[in-house]
Amino acid sequence: MASSFLVFFVFLILATDIHADDGGWVPAHATFYGGSDASGTMGGACGYGNLYSQGYGTDTAALSTALFNNGLSCGSCYEITCAGEKKWCLPGTVVVTATNFCPPNNALPNDAGGWCNPPLQHFDLSQPVYQRIAVYEAGIVPVAYRRVPCVTKGGIRFTINGHSYFNLVLITNVGGAGDVSTVSIKGSKTEWEPMCRNWGQNWQSNSFLDGQSLSFKVTTSDGRTIISYDAAPADWSFGQTFTGNQFN
Repeated sequence: MASSFLVFFVFLILATDIHADDGGWVPAHATFYGGSDASGTMGGACGYGNLYSQGYGTDTAALSTALFNNGLSCGSCYEITCAGEKKWCLPGTVVVTATNFCPPNNALPNDAGGWCNPPLQHFDLSQPVYQRIAVYEAGIVPVAYRRVPCVTKGGIRFTINGHSYFNLVLITNVGGAGDVSTVSIKGSKTEWEPMCRNWGQNWQSNSFLDGQSLSFKVTTSDGRTIISYDAAPADWSFGQTFTGNQFN
């Protein structure tokens, strides 16, 4: 998945020296994937599907195992700057949302193709966002990153998939911390019940909720909780998306 260009790991030492005590910046490295139009980044291990229609666009990243947290990091946001030599790096920073997983390649060593192998902290960026902080020819560059709040437009979105007794709700466009840690659902005829995470940011309930308005309680990794009462009306159907409240 990650690009297989020359490695400049000596730059990673520079990144550590520059950012170790600077506002929480952490050294890592970055490559790119998905093509110049980022079409190859669609779908992915977070379950977001079409990143354009979901509002994520091309400012996205696939995370290595050390950062992905088995999918719980989906939706988290990171500010990234290139920390290598000037001939490879461009000035400024980018903010990306975690939308995919960069799998390890255990057949290759960590410093020669196995960029996403544990315990490396690695961002496989969409090509358009990568080229805003580094030149294409670099292939792989040392970076410094930090978690930042996710800035979104509109409310949290709930896409209801599945079928009766198998409600699979995809949660997208989450502001603040961005990464959802727990979800509860309530039908107009039921009490609150916890949902279990199926994969990525798809959350599952096995209750019969047809014909009921649905409310959602979403908690993110920073412990904040927001409730969207009656986000879906009683006449909802599978395949529809509904908008709830949003973290300030």
